Amino acid sequence: MATENNNLSDYNIEDIPNSKGMRFAIIVSEWNNHITDNLFKGAKKTLLNCGVKDNDIVRIDVPGSFELVFGAKVASKYNYDAIICLGSIIKGETDHFHYVCNAVSSGIKDLNISLEIPVIFGVLTDNTEKQAINRSGGKHGNKGVEAAITAIKMAHLNN
Repeated sequence: MATENNNLSDYNIEDIPNSKGMRFAIIVSEWNNHITDNLFKGAKKTLLNCGVKDNDIVRIDVPGSFELVFGAKVASKYNYDAIICLGSIIKGETDHFHYVCNAVSSGIKDLNISLEIPVIFGVLTDNTEKQAINRSGGKHGNKGVEAAITAIKMAHLNN
């Protein structure tokens, strides 16, 4: 969680298990792509820094955050060590925000219960676009980095 004293991009490489030979799928929402592309860049760079080969990282784009769950379910058929879901849901003037946030978080939780591999929740749920920018490479770091570190740790826990 990003706070004034906690940056999403901060990690000590010595605390992260080497992930050479592991495979990761990154499901990326196309909605708010100026945010989600930055999340992806942060996640991919982190995986590479932790020993994952470029050809062991697969990006799968889906139209919106609501579709992340199905994208992850499809990806689970292809022998990945973990799946990272990246999205950005920004509150608007209607209740749509709450429905999408609840559906995506519940869906990813359900996948973690039913699948044999970890599915990581790397979805920003912000009140404003500025908050999303601050958490996708801005002053609070990059949630994609945090999601990649979580994926590595959970993949090692699962092996």
